[in-house]
Amino acid sequence: MAVDNEYFIILQRLYEKSLILEDISDFHPVLWFYFLDSIAHIDYSLCGLSFNYQSVRNIMNMQYMRWRIDEEQVGDRAHFPAFINWLQQEHPEKFEALPLLWQEIYDEKSPARYASFSIVLDPDTRKPLPTTLFMGMIEEFFSRPFLSSIYKDASLGKLFDAFIATRST
Repeated sequence: MAVDNEYFIILQRLYEKSLILEDISDFHPVLWFYFLDSIAHIDYSLCGLSFNYQSVRNIMNMQYMRWRIDEEQVGDRAHFPAFINWLQQEHPEKFEALPLLWQEIYDEKSPARYASFSIVLDPDTRKPLPTTLFMGMIEEFFSRPFLSSIYKDASLGKLFDAFIATRST
């Protein structure tokens, strides 16, 4: 890997982020799972563009990603994609405030998806996502307003619980 690899530089930027000022035990458990899951997909996608496919880093990533497929269906986590689409319909201002990655991946009308665990926003192109897009994703997930919204008693946490309450009635 070349030290000047542009994706590696963005990966380093991701690794510089910290949650030291947050109390992650107070994050809403489902939103925390999907927050961390999104960061893992960003990391996986960047590592695939930064390191050799058979590097230890990429092999380790693949092990986590296989595990997360089952974990995604545990408890209320299975309702997260429906929650994002519900937000788009019922609370468009909250939907628009979500990180772009969540808007695209979980919007049932969007072609974006995780393909072999990598982020694919347009399945018709084989070009890697631009580094600026990755940088934007990282900044959105670590922005103060977004992090503040994913606590149990915060706006997004309360909306998720309200959404789940409508599913069980």
